[in-house]
Amino acid sequence: MGKYLLIDIGGTAIKTAIYQDGLSDPKEYPTDASLGGGHLVEKVMEIVDGHEDIDAISISTAGQVDAKEGYIIFANDNIPKYTGTRWKDILEEKYHVPVFVENDVNAAALGEGHYGAAKGVENYLCLTYGTGVGGAIVIDSKIYRGLSGSAGEFGALITHCGDHQQGEAFSGGYEKYASTTALVKKAMEYDSALTSGRRVFEKIEDENVRKIFDEWVNEIVVGLVSLIHIFNPEMIILGGGVMENDYLLEKVKEGIYKEIMPSFKGVKINKAQLGNKAGMYGALARIEKEIR
Repeated sequence: MGKYLLIDIGGTAIKTAIYQDGLSDPKEYPTDASLGGGHLVEKVMEIVDGHEDIDAISISTAGQVDAKEGYIIFANDNIPKYTGTRWKDILEEKYHVPVFVENDVNAAALGEGHYGAAKGVENYLCLTYGTGVGGAIVIDSKIYRGLSGSAGEFGALITHCGDHQQGEAFSGGYEKYASTTALVKKAMEYDSALTSGRRVFEKIEDENVRKIFDEWVNEIVVGLVSLIHIFNPEMIILGGGVMENDYLLEKVKEGIYKEIMPSFKGVKINKAQLGNKAGMYGALARIEKEIR
């Protein structure tokens, strides 16, 4: 049994753990994302330097990832100058151990498939709702990556064609209307104190807040109905902090089953089970697939 370092790089925090007969030694560090990709590389190397006798490193990270070559195809300005970062080359050259790199939502999907809500399921979609909307496609228990390795950009699914602007991929897109950011933005137009999904839920008995909430749920449902009709999956896993709310999950389910065609109603809609450990479990799943 090897000793593996698992690293989950998010916009605000870097989470790490060791796997050796189970997860241990969980730690968390600030990403300091505004300092850019170069600083992030230095920080990760400092973390790796703090561990001895590591047999492999596996990274779950924000950004579009070429999982075969282990580098960042594209990252937005949340982490400046992160695009092009060649994690696999950099870390394998320095530490002489295998290095695996996976997009964070793909990693979460793998984690849920191996250890969580989709264990034993071969064909499923995973979506996370937060600042944006992230997605992953699993077919025959494998991530479907597409031509450039970037499949699953469900946030760019155009749900409001009247708002779409040529050349702007996410204008009129799903994440503009279905993300938690979209809910909070709309809610704050009514009450500036509604600065988070949690605060919106706390005020759900307010008739105006309920209307905003119901309209947002419909935005979530519209996108999911389209995806169900395209992929005909066994299961859809919904993640992100906002989806921890059981009332929201039930409203989404209710909307979906009203809208999908009868022949598609076998799909299961499940809440993600692994929480903020999903990325690390997905990083572990990559190791299990590649070298265990």
